Amino acid sequence: MRLPPFLPLLAALAACAQGGGGPSGSREREAPGWIPLFDGKSLEGWTPKIRGLPAGEDPWRTFRVEDGRLKVAYDEGYETFDGRFGHLFHEGRWSHYRLRCEYRFTGEQVPGGPGWAFRNSGVMIHGQDPETMAVDQSFPVSIEVQLLGGNGRDPRPTANLCTPGTHVVQDGTLITRHCTNSRSPTFHGDGWVWVEVEVHGAGRIVHFVNGEPVLEYEQPQLDPGDPDARRLIEAGAPLLLEDGTISIQSESHPIEFRRIEILPLDS
Repeated sequence: MRLPPFLPLLAALAACAQGGGGPSGSREREAPGWIPLFDGKSLEGWTPKIRGLPAGEDPWRTFRVEDGRLKVAYDEGYETFDGRFGHLFHEGRWSHYRLRCEYRFTGEQVPGGPGWAFRNSGVMIHGQDPETMAVDQSFPVSIEVQLLGGNGRDPRPTANLCTPGTHVVQDGTLITRHCTNSRSPTFHGDGWVWVEVEVHGAGRIVHFVNGEPVLEYEQPQLDPGDPDARRLIEAGAPLLLEDGTISIQSESHPIEFRRIEILPLDS
């Protein structure tokens, strides 16, 4: 069930607050109503968009399903990364929901990947449709729930906020910097991590890590100063983002997901 973008903004829903539990054994994660976006068998319902190619083409099998996991991999045709940033979009647009995924970083970054992309990926929400992206566009205009892995030494929180072509409001202030760190711990190594995001249309958005809230903001909106966002505005898109696509990133470091699920919210 997809919720139409014209639904009124929701106030805080106490019934949807995360109820305790860490990365395993949580009853809430087994509660009814959650819809798997990834079926564990195929990429049915998903569309790749890789920089330099039109939507729907992925000759290097960057996004694939193996061993019941959705993998972002670079072992076929990636001698160097060569700026081939990619995203895998789920069909449809979503407005009010909770989205959760279980992920882990694996292996080594592909040669040629930027330094900042080491153990770096993301889940994009309120995104543009892949067909509206320019062929050479690196990132969809969207709100990014940034996923980071530790380097074994330094603090490196996950479930951060990045804003390609967008801005948000936090504590009454318009936030125009590109990334804002969360309060999460750092996860070194290849262990599985639960990240969840609660989205109330153009209202409040909350990030969770292993059940704990780590970042809050509101009023996701297009950045008129960004050329990709400006194209959407000129095509009639409203400034405030009430809804959008959901996608996962390919930024040069292997990552895999074993669950991606959504819980629609309504009034």
